[in-house]
Amino acid sequence: MNWKQLLASHDAQRHVTTKPELEGMRELIARDLADANLVELSADRQFATAYNAALITANMAIACTGYRITARSGHHRLSLEAARLALGTSGEKLLDYFEICRRKRNRIDYTQSNVATQTEATEIVAKAAEFYELVETWIATHHAALKR
Repeated sequence: MNWKQLLASHDAQRHVTTKPELEGMRELIARDLADANLVELSADRQFATAYNAALITANMAIACTGYRITARSGHHRLSLEAARLALGTSGEKLLDYFEICRRKRNRIDYTQSNVATQTEATEIVAKAAEFYELVETWIATHHAALKR
């Protein structure tokens, strides 16, 4: 997959992001990471909330590259794949991890409960925070006008 294919399939469109738009995304990520750390939440909710922070982080990278995902069906999968295009190899291992988490999050939100263990929830919270820092560093290096 490449940007040309995503544009042709109408799963993505060109997009010029702004610092205020990214600040809004940063606030959502901060909220979700804080919420995912609440011990009162079930492991499933912690997992799904941390996953959401990672998904928004992927969308930040995509926006900085000049695109946004428009697909309705499969938009989470496409966002993770498009983030690979944006970040190159720097986010590859984390994006592989979040692709596995995407399937689990889908079960949590739509078909089952008690899917995630506390260990898995703790791990995804840490990985989502790591991914956010990686993307912020990438933004500072490649899109300095948009850095926090």
